[in-house]
Amino acid sequence: MGHHHSLVSALAALGAVALGVLGGATPSRAETLPAINLQLTPWTVVARKKGFFKDEFDRIGTTQVNLIASGAAELLGAEAAAVGGGAIAIAQRMIYPATVHRANGLDGVVIWASEPSNRYRAPILARADNDAIKTVADLEGKKFGSSRISCYWSSPFEILEKAGLPFDSREKQGRVRYTSIDNPAVAISSVLSGATDATTAHLAAGAFAGAWLSGKLKVVGRSPDDGVYVNNAGRVTYFARRDFVNKYPEVVKAFLAARERTREWTADHVDEAAEIVARETRVPVEVAKFQISHAGEWEFMAGEPNADRARNAIKTFQAWYIAHGDDILSERKLSDEQINAFIDGRFFVGGQYSIYN
Repeated sequence: MGHHHSLVSALAALGAVALGVLGGATPSRAETLPAINLQLTPWTVVARKKGFFKDEFDRIGTTQVNLIASGAAELLGAEAAAVGGGAIAIAQRMIYPATVHRANGLDGVVIWASEPSNRYRAPILARADNDAIKTVADLEGKKFGSSRISCYWSSPFEILEKAGLPFDSREKQGRVRYTSIDNPAVAISSVLSGATDATTAHLAAGAFAGAWLSGKLKVVGRSPDDGVYVNNAGRVTYFARRDFVNKYPEVVKAFLAARERTREWTADHVDEAAEIVARETRVPVEVAKFQISHAGEWEFMAGEPNADRARNAIKTFQAWYIAHGDDILSERKLSDEQINAFIDGRFFVGGQYSIYN
């Protein structure tokens, strides 16, 4: 399913069955959603196995939870297309790409945002035995391949800007050759084969964890602790279509409550959780444990309860990236009003459907 359209159409076919309600069918008075499609990820398989989804969703009549695997050749950005087409109800993306999808026309809202990030979440990686690259400064004139609409661009973009080594953009040549590679497995194999010199990844992501744990990669740069990525652009979000959220706010609240319970339980039962993740996502148990416990993991991050702090994070990073030549956001800047509406306050502190109240 490596091809973008085949992935989206496969998801759409699955989604059409369970989420026909999204197509504009007349809602029942109770606004009950009988079935929901969600991404199959480390935390969602734990939530299903331990009954947290069942507890929270049964209460509101959502009796079937389908976890949709994106496939090993997952394309970054496919989840946005799947949400847009109604194939999955709620998707996870970091806040920078979620904002770009919104700027590109996806009519979605953010229903949850995470706390700030950290320096471990999206480092610059080179092949471990590449002695020509020891520090960020060694990347001048070298080839860098990563997914453009993701942390794999927003984090190294800042690191390299601060080192005076900007990426190439569509408008002008920089001091590091940049190629967009949306498939993380391809980005990794490019570095390992020498086709590119460096990339950026979440080490706890499926495509990267094995390569990292086997010692084939090394970290040559990290996001500045006080920077725009760590404080703002490196946050995680969950987003959904506006029409879905408006129709089923209780479903969204149940989803978030289940996530919170899963996060707390997993922190207390790392070994048991790792066994569930290993079995359900088909990875070795040491990889599963790493995905849960690594300092740069993002599946189990704490939430940002304050809606205005989440809004300010977007306003801050959008201004910074535009000032430093982000070609996409420069063309399609979101207004303050659009950003305020993008973060759906109903699910944050003080909101009608908040898990934090």
